[in-house]
Amino acid sequence: MLSFKAEILELIAKGAPLAEVMNRMCGFIEVRFRGVICSVLMVDRSGTLHPLAAPSLPDAYSRSLTNLAIGPNAGSCGTAAYTGKPVEVTDIATDYRWAPYPAFQAATQSLGLKACWSSPLVDTSGIVLATFALYFDEARGPTAEERDAVTVCLHLCDLAFARHQRVIERERRANTDALTTLPNQGSFARALAHLKCNDPGAWALLLIDLDNLKVVNDTFGHAVGDKLLQDVASRLARFALPDSAFRVGGDEFAVLIKDPERLRELAGTASAVAQMLAVPVEYEHFSLVPEATMGGAVVSGNECGPDAVRRNADLALYHAKETHRGGFVRYWPGIDTRMVARLSSIESVDVALREGRIDAWYQPIVRLADHRIVGLEALCRMTTVTGEVVPASTFAEATSDARVASVLTHHMLAAVCDDMRNWRDLGIDFGRMGVNVTAVDLRGGRLAAALDDIFVEEELRNRLVLEVTENVYIGDHDRTVIRAIGALKERGVGIALDDFGTGYASLTHLLDFPVDFIKIDRSFTARLPDDAVSETIIAGLVAIARKIGAAVTAEGVETTAQADVLKQLGCGYGQGFYFAKGVDRAETVRLLMRHAAANQHAIPLANSSVPASCAVETRSAPSRRTRV
Repeated sequence: MLSFKAEILELIAKGAPLAEVMNRMCGFIEVRFRGVICSVLMVDRSGTLHPLAAPSLPDAYSRSLTNLAIGPNAGSCGTAAYTGKPVEVTDIATDYRWAPYPAFQAATQSLGLKACWSSPLVDTSGIVLATFALYFDEARGPTAEERDAVTVCLHLCDLAFARHQRVIERERRANTDALTTLPNQGSFARALAHLKCNDPGAWALLLIDLDNLKVVNDTFGHAVGDKLLQDVASRLARFALPDSAFRVGGDEFAVLIKDPERLRELAGTASAVAQMLAVPVEYEHFSLVPEATMGGAVVSGNECGPDAVRRNADLALYHAKETHRGGFVRYWPGIDTRMVARLSSIESVDVALREGRIDAWYQPIVRLADHRIVGLEALCRMTTVTGEVVPASTFAEATSDARVASVLTHHMLAAVCDDMRNWRDLGIDFGRMGVNVTAVDLRGGRLAAALDDIFVEEELRNRLVLEVTENVYIGDHDRTVIRAIGALKERGVGIALDDFGTGYASLTHLLDFPVDFIKIDRSFTARLPDDAVSETIIAGLVAIARKIGAAVTAEGVETTAQADVLKQLGCGYGQGFYFAKGVDRAETVRLLMRHAAANQHAIPLANSSVPASCAVETRSAPSRRTRV
């Protein structure tokens, strides 16, 4: 017996599989005691049996015990597992605990087994982990020697199961996200590795990125952010069934989809996820609504492996975050070309910033009553390596990157502030100075700090106007943007609603979010003087602006007729190629000295010699204009 114990302990210490250890114990019992067959059944948390070791029983018999429910009258092993106490059945053919299972009675009789003694293996918390059973070829109970041997085996089983449980727990921790209990990145990678890509449409990936986790963490604290993650994970786990959900990053989840109904309409599946997430998360005295952007990809059969499908889903998610935040984008061939172009644009801007090839140019804002300059809008210009000066519309892809947008804005503010200070010191009046900012600038939380750092002088800060497109200010108005704009206004900075009329604008929003300036989009100006509808819209907007104390500037003025109609409609200011296009600082100084309203000898400004075709530079800019 001592050598047997030493052998088993050595197997356990070396990390032998649990089934190997149990089979070795069963073999020892069967060699030591004639007419005895040994088996070990595991008991899972749901209360069902699973064969672990039975070297002398037919495989068919062992398999028939799989998922057999334990109970007060469930044979020898099922009853022992249920009661947590040993069960002696000296005659299987007549025992009431075997009576509900005539098929098993017949099977044991055919094997020449007439009695069964089963002992439960119980852990320290009282949970039955397994049963250790001896079948006898005659109707009898165990002998004293057999009892002693089983006592030793149960002790060894306890050690083996304890080690097995530690291994299982380590694997569980390694494969499970601790916060959400979802399978983690490692589990996701292993699940992907076993998928085949030779059956088009057989499976899909849906990647889900929480948009507002950082805002929640920064505003309410990480405990609330953790609660948001846990609730979202729980919802996704339930939604995914019979498929699987994973947490693959800090705020990113993945759903592996194989269900045919969901595969048929991936966009509809994403919409169902969005509806499921839209239910508020209740936390103490307030509610949080999870906001998510999604990207998905379906296996096409042309991929070299499942990682390629993952890459496609990543590209779709990336594209969704840049162009359709809060929505869903499905991968299509060619989307990566768009991403490559964006990355190339980012790289070119990075190099230009390092080499000092990005600078501020300026376009005058003119008082329509006398065509004198009352302000400027700063425009971002990049000089290429060949010496060509190009507008921001040519590298607009780069400005959707949070880092690039932040660096560009800081660079532009610093350049503009230097020019404003120099012109003031030279006695050149430039009026108000407009600078474009993006949603990234407002949501990043660093814009106010940048202004404090750059615009130290209150006089200059009070002349600054930050231009925000209506899609940022209205279409995406979240609490972060509202607070950011409030903080800027408290610093004396003016706020202009740029490109008004191109996005989600509603006139009632102007009452909720008061601005200092409204800039009418060039698409309305272009219809003048022959479009009565545009005239009516502009006249109505001018009247509303007067009520809320905002000044109105019309963008894209290109002809004398347009300037005259705008003046008649009550629009106070104009900006466009009819007066001047964007020019460098030297030409800006010349224009200010000749045409600034503060100069009593100034002459009217009208650049009528500029052909209308020159306006292509402005018109070709994307509707989500950032710094053109």
